[in-house]
Amino acid sequence: MKVKEVADLVGISVRTLHHYDAIGLLVPDHTTEAGYRVYSPANLERLQQILFFRELGFPLKDIQAIVTRPTFDRLKALEQHQQMLRAKRHHLDELLQTVARTIQHAKGEIEMSTAEQFKGFDFSHNPYEQEARQRWGDEVVDASNAKLKAVTEQGKMQALQDEMNALYRDLAAVRHSDPASEAAQAAIGRWYLLLQRMGNYSLDAFKGLGQMYVDDVRFTQNIDQFGEGLAVFMRDAMAVYADHHSS
Repeated sequence: MKVKEVADLVGISVRTLHHYDAIGLLVPDHTTEAGYRVYSPANLERLQQILFFRELGFPLKDIQAIVTRPTFDRLKALEQHQQMLRAKRHHLDELLQTVARTIQHAKGEIEMSTAEQFKGFDFSHNPYEQEARQRWGDEVVDASNAKLKAVTEQGKMQALQDEMNALYRDLAAVRHSDPASEAAQAAIGRWYLLLQRMGNYSLDAFKGLGQMYVDDVRFTQNIDQFGEGLAVFMRDAMAVYADHHSS
């Protein structure tokens, strides 16, 4: 199938398919002498996988890393898509029920408890987990999740969040100093110990996490709420800490 035929079949733009080709995510198996892209059945299978991942919220760079792995198993991926989409459908069904009941409540037709008004909302998903798994492996992330689960079950999550925010403020207070200074290294050392309570970070992973604070705009924006330039300072201080303690 030519690119326009694929675009019409799938319901995406020709420009999107050209972009997928340009970044190496979906390269057509054939190109005619006139320069027209021709997609094979295998290309269409790859496109279906891409669109499933997109539907589930995966960024393109993560999709590319997943589908180009030598160990990628299409059937296993499809089974995982099925499980995740079912969970997503269940979540949406709950939210739709909450909306419907809220409409009835607003009309005075029914009464809703406070708990019922927020049924279906779930902010426990960690949007960085997939990236963490790719960078440091499943073992590190699974161990971190187990520690966080234990903290949550013990009702200590709010206390941990408060402690993190306080440490962010302490780091922001020294962010204009040399990242290798005694004050900076003392504060970033406390940050390392706090993260160890949430997961099992090697010094290399700690240094890599600091780099992510700058590379990923989501991290930068969240961290810099405590002081402009804090993410860059933490990255530099974490690198110094990791290099010093690994030598």
